[in-house]
Amino acid sequence: MADYSVRVNRISKVYRSESVEVDALSDISFSLKKGEFVAIVGPSGSGKSTLMNILGTIDKPSSGELFIDGVATSKMDGDRLAEFRNQKLGFIFQAYNLVNGLTAEMNVELPLMVNRIPASERRERADSMLSQLGLGEKLNVKPTQLSGGQQQRVAVARALVNNPALVLADEPTGNLDTKSGEDVMRLFKEISRKRRVTVVMVTHNPELTRSCDRVIHIRDGRIFKNQVMR
Repeated sequence: MADYSVRVNRISKVYRSESVEVDALSDISFSLKKGEFVAIVGPSGSGKSTLMNILGTIDKPSSGELFIDGVATSKMDGDRLAEFRNQKLGFIFQAYNLVNGLTAEMNVELPLMVNRIPASERRERADSMLSQLGLGEKLNVKPTQLSGGQQQRVAVARALVNNPALVLADEPTGNLDTKSGEDVMRLFKEISRKRRVTVVMVTHNPELTRSCDRVIHIRDGRIFKNQVMR
């Protein structure tokens, strides 16, 4: 299984309160190869967000197991899980989640600061990543001075700077105009191919799935179609 970055093995998630039990996910299984670009689609309430939270190790399954880069994440807790998340996962959000008071360079450095990388190496890696994404002239510019597409590229650089095995993107083009959204999709495709990073994207936009290698359709907490696009 060395060629797989993600394995989801019979995962279920049940939310319980005093009087209600909700099956958010039921017996979900799939494997993703290194370098795959994957979309997760489905109607509201289908379980997409729950699945993304589990893939991001933000939430734990009620049963089943998640393997990322060969590691059984469900058995991890606390600081060990937080360290693994920072080293192996990258997150990209619809709202960018950049720190407006920091420059583009400093925003990209943030995950490296958590890993206690020396300042000179942090700066070098952040500058290199931003330059590769076409933002070499925007290192010292703050997010409020950048376009939406440029801000999303800074967010992509931040997600990639630790060389993760898996990047999770939640409606990454939702705040972008059509052209900027298309640029970001091309960027994801290029990242997955050239860096062999697995990119998993949640989207409500069926047009975006045309760029993907695989589309996982979820309904009522179950996979009803695992569609290989190419």
